[in-house]
Amino acid sequence: MTVPALELHDGTSIPQLGFGVFQVPPEDTEKVTAQALEAGYRHIDTARAYRNERGVGAAIAASGLPRDDVFVTTKLWNDDQGADSAERAFDASLERLGLDVVDLYLIHWPAPQRDLYVDTWKVFEKLRADGRVRSIGVSNFRLEDLQRLLDLGLSVPSVNQIELHPYLTQHDLREFHAAHEIATEAWSPLAQGAVLDDPVIVDVAKSHDATAAQVVLAWHLALGNVVIPKSVTPERIAENFGATSLTLDDSEVEAITALDRGERTGPDPAVFPG
Repeated sequence: MTVPALELHDGTSIPQLGFGVFQVPPEDTEKVTAQALEAGYRHIDTARAYRNERGVGAAIAASGLPRDDVFVTTKLWNDDQGADSAERAFDASLERLGLDVVDLYLIHWPAPQRDLYVDTWKVFEKLRADGRVRSIGVSNFRLEDLQRLLDLGLSVPSVNQIELHPYLTQHDLREFHAAHEIATEAWSPLAQGAVLDDPVIVDVAKSHDATAAQVVLAWHLALGNVVIPKSVTPERIAENFGATSLTLDDSEVEAITALDRGERTGPDPAVFPG
């Protein structure tokens, strides 16, 4: 199975299906990431806040895969935002990963109360100009956060990674992304399992002889989202990867999209971290 790739507006490309390591214990990360790479994943998503960048880097180094074959994302944590600390935090992430360059670096949360993401974004632009990051993006940014960067004449983020699943389809934000060539990346793509028992999704899964998780991931791919499911079970890791061979028809995509309830499983970016 081949994972489709999306071309970003900066000319780089990102595998549309990736593997997330959020909440994977640091001591298990190398093994779990190795299993994902063996299953065929070539896009690994980590973050400083996950405390498992070293495990991701160790798995990539041990895999024998050429560096350019593995797309690596990491993220800057809220405490490290600001002109004086963001570059130091990036250096520390790079050291933990054991890499010379990161494929995608994201501001993890806008943290609007702190009002540091504009200064932080200017550091990100420098990191990209220096060739230490191939693409720069954001995570959990709202329309107003993105618009502020545009109004200031700063670079358009290549990616916005947001909570997105059938119960939170983020229609308005995805429309804004499309208008500005920002790739939409989905975290919590299965709503932490909350959508897997939904009758609509179960029926579609039965009609394709697929799992509910595969159907939801195929829905993300059909919408054009980058999607990063997470599992620590080898069977589930491989099963999720199988979503790349599942094609939903338009009516199935529309029926799943219609499940939107505006329900979050994670924090609200307007108030987090408080």
